[in-house]
Amino acid sequence: PHFNGISEAAVKTAKHHITRVIGKQIMTFEEMTTVVCRIEAVLNSRPLGSFSADAHEDSDFLTPGHFIVGAPLLAPPEEDIHDVAINRLNRHQLIRHSVQNFWRRWKREYLPTLIPRSKWTELQENLSIGDVVYLRNVQTPPLQWPIGRILAIYPGKDGIVRVAKIRTTQGEYVRPVHNLIPLPPAN
Repeated sequence: PHFNGISEAAVKTAKHHITRVIGKQIMTFEEMTTVVCRIEAVLNSRPLGSFSADAHEDSDFLTPGHFIVGAPLLAPPEEDIHDVAINRLNRHQLIRHSVQNFWRRWKREYLPTLIPRSKWTELQENLSIGDVVYLRNVQTPPLQWPIGRILAIYPGKDGIVRVAKIRTTQGEYVRPVHNLIPLPPAN
């Protein structure tokens, strides 16, 4: 990429999702600014990599927010108002509804791109010790998915990793590989 191509691709993706989420809603300048700032916080809270290369050390994860304000931009989860009809929402709830729609689209369209999928005839790179992963849980929103580091891997008889042991800030877990979402490498 040249001429800041990666950043321009991120802007294009954000604009694409913002236009889909807002749709034909008419917002004031302040409301639009609020929606864009909250979506920016969502995008800048995604983990890029770890501060430490040591697989056995619990560490914070580097996010784009660290480059902006020196800390992650984590927003607390809010009450889900997705099931409420739009015509029954006040302006503040409408903004929250737009941001929640963005989260939903981001979860549905971006997160699956991190999970390598292919036909079984093609060999995929196995997870390895030290990889940083999300622990996917269908019962919680992605913002609440724990992030951990793989401590041990358990391959099957065919040499393909099927299960991994992960350390998070809450403890250690053993999970099947299909419930782990590897984060892109930091380099």
